[in-house]
Amino acid sequence: MKRRKRRSFLTLMLGMAMMLSACGGESGGGAATNASAVSANTGNASGEKIQIKYWYAFGEKIEEAKQELVKRFNESQDKIEVVAEYQGNYDDLHAKVQAAFAAGDAPAVTDLEIASTGTFARYGMLQELAPFAEKDKDQLKIDDFNPGLMGNAYVDGKLYGLPFMRSTPIMYMNVSLLEKAGLDPAGPKTWAEFEEYGRVLKKKGITAMTMPVDIWFYEGLVAQSGGQVLAEDGKSGLFNTPEAVEPVEFWKKLASEGLIKIPVGDEAGATADKDWANQTSAFKFGSTAGVAGAIDISKGNNFEFDTAFMPANKSYGVPTGGCQLVMTSKLSEEEQAAAWEFIKFMTTTESTIYQSKHVGYLPTRLSALETEEMQSLYKEYPQYKVAVDQLEYARPRPMETAYPEVAKLVKSAIEKTLLDPKVTPQQAMDEANEKANALLSK
Repeated sequence: MKRRKRRSFLTLMLGMAMMLSACGGESGGGAATNASAVSANTGNASGEKIQIKYWYAFGEKIEEAKQELVKRFNESQDKIEVVAEYQGNYDDLHAKVQAAFAAGDAPAVTDLEIASTGTFARYGMLQELAPFAEKDKDQLKIDDFNPGLMGNAYVDGKLYGLPFMRSTPIMYMNVSLLEKAGLDPAGPKTWAEFEEYGRVLKKKGITAMTMPVDIWFYEGLVAQSGGQVLAEDGKSGLFNTPEAVEPVEFWKKLASEGLIKIPVGDEAGATADKDWANQTSAFKFGSTAGVAGAIDISKGNNFEFDTAFMPANKSYGVPTGGCQLVMTSKLSEEEQAAAWEFIKFMTTTESTIYQSKHVGYLPTRLSALETEEMQSLYKEYPQYKVAVDQLEYARPRPMETAYPEVAKLVKSAIEKTLLDPKVTPQQAMDEANEKANALLSK
């Protein structure tokens, strides 16, 4: 997000702080056929449908999946009509929800990128979901949600979201390029092996990886190095510790030797995707949400691809990502009841199976993993299962209110040292950590 938008975000949130004194079936993931038995509080006195808005992020296959699930919900019952509206990427969506909330016209339900949950909850924009979950505990079966995806659902011990389209970063590999270079198509398992692959590929005129400076990827490499980006209390940064500097040193080494390409700017991510699709780069880091699209790309460009864990340093490690569904605060009781029925429907076993197959996102429910449908998918396309297996090494993302701004300045510091040979990683991260502490300690 650009600096202006970030500052607008913080200004708006601080302004709000001053103004504010907050279908599944029997299987818990069962089909949302229970939507036809919506709570008596749902629907207005005249018998007309309650209409609520649902705002979501991202287009293409992700949008297709969300629109299809909304269609299924609306057709499953006759008391609620959900109007789904596309709002851009997560940054765009979050800014629009904030503005709509301030204007008293927020959507009842919205996607919320997991790292932003703390900010929205602490400024009173979200409805706590625990009372709803407790009331419908036998139907919801909250323990059926994958524990590895629940870390960002809670803020200060309170439940504010349910896992929806969730992900981890994984490594995409062009197996055809690896085989032509005489490399093991299973791919590198460690940073050292990745560097070895890069040297062999360079001799063949191939870049090992095109990689934007993405804070999400960086968090993963810090975890792999045995560190974390924030102190346990969230009041200070650890970006200048050895474990947090080592990933930047590694990237700078590889980039300086021409083993990886690091584009910057708004199109950096698109450049990485294009280089991988055009087979000028053998690897890319990306969300598991891209698996379905990668299958289409590899078939269209006539190459074989596979997925793998992000390579380990001291250990494997990845952040989780994606979004959860949240209910905004200040809704009427009827709107709350309608929003809750919709959230339950969108997070059932059947719904998570559908979106996982259609897009590539993680199945959020344990019961989904046990179904013949998902097992058959993993057998035919094992690329989908890598992210599920990698959850063993996953950790939640930081949710401190200042973290979005902190992430931006850390990204800038990393880009600075990668672009300027005179700036060492330690210098860049020392400066970034000092600025991060000033934000986090407020």
